[in-house]
Amino acid sequence: MASASQKEIDTLVEDAVFGVDAVRESSRQRIRQLASTQGIVSASIDGLYQAAGKGLYSSITVPAINIRGMTYQVARAVFRAALKAKVGAFIFEIARSEIDYTAQRPGEYAACILAAALREGFRGPVFLQGDHFQVNLAKYNADPQQEVDSIKELVREAVSAGFYNIDIDASTIVDLEKPSLEEEQEKNCQVTADMTRFIREVEPAGVSVSVGGEIGEVGGRNSTVADLTAFMIGYLRLLGPDVRGLSKISVQTGTAHGGVVLPDGSIASVSITFDTLKELSRAAREDYGMGGAVQHGASTLPDDAFDLFPQADTLEVHLATGFQNIIFDSPYFPKELLDTINRHLGDKYAGERKQEDTVEQFLYKTRKKAFGDFKKEIWELPPEDLGKIGNILEERFSLLFNKLKVGDTVDLVNRFVNY
Repeated sequence: MASASQKEIDTLVEDAVFGVDAVRESSRQRIRQLASTQGIVSASIDGLYQAAGKGLYSSITVPAINIRGMTYQVARAVFRAALKAKVGAFIFEIARSEIDYTAQRPGEYAACILAAALREGFRGPVFLQGDHFQVNLAKYNADPQQEVDSIKELVREAVSAGFYNIDIDASTIVDLEKPSLEEEQEKNCQVTADMTRFIREVEPAGVSVSVGGEIGEVGGRNSTVADLTAFMIGYLRLLGPDVRGLSKISVQTGTAHGGVVLPDGSIASVSITFDTLKELSRAAREDYGMGGAVQHGASTLPDDAFDLFPQADTLEVHLATGFQNIIFDSPYFPKELLDTINRHLGDKYAGERKQEDTVEQFLYKTRKKAFGDFKKEIWELPPEDLGKIGNILEERFSLLFNKLKVGDTVDLVNRFVNY
């Protein structure tokens, strides 16, 4: 199959996002075909994480990058930064909640990422991840089976689109009022084991999907090794000995998604307990053969904090809001559109504003929804503005890749990842 021109790729991905029915589906199929001919393949990172669990490498923290909007353009910036530093170990992800409010189903998201890889000349495995496929506590309490079944359907959809890395988050149903750690984690164990078995049933032949679990809800109290032990004992007992289990475990060590917003809209400084993170990673590897611990909610941390993640042997770190901030706060994001977005947010989501929130706090916490409500308008920003924002993002990705020590990891990935 002949390679596509840059213009053809741009047209294909726009049709894959905004096209109607047959046009949309044929464009996504064409992108997948073109990617395959160029050696761009959706893959599971499980083999790399198994190697970490065996001590075959260390002091590298894989960045998992959530892209909420301008997905094609942002992913192009990621690939440019990766190519410059020969980065192979990086993940593109989207959370269950983000799929809804950004109006990006897994098939669309995958098409944007693969098209970006084509456009920038990337070759090799691409890691697509379902982040925070999370149990909604209220819906679970109302009808546990229906809520679990809805997550299973999302898993089926995501795996079919090439998401071979899935993070199950049942930490929301951990009950801290129970008298023992084992009882606190009981429902988490049940749901995570059930979901793991389901993922093994729907994963393609020859693919071992990387499955993540979570023991501490981000923004809650810090996780401990005792929490991890209680969870793993219950989880492994329910999973059984013949089913491949988790490759990693997400923990809470002091962060919050999006950061803690101050009244003026700025972000409060946060202190991560890196000693705890290091101890949790060690226990995950040595006691349970996982790759290590995962840190969420880190993108708004100060730059010097990112040097500490590899030093703590953090396996993976999730990054989202900081990139959103670069886009909306950029001098190249049209002011007229931003003003329109802010007015819209104030009208449509007024009921979500807490009584104590300032306008700045409310807009900061709500503007992520503009990526869905203004999807077409943001996609069609003037090309020169898109390019300048993309260049700023590329610099940011380069800095993070350097601090997280994932430069020159192409050979490492090729050594341990099957694709």
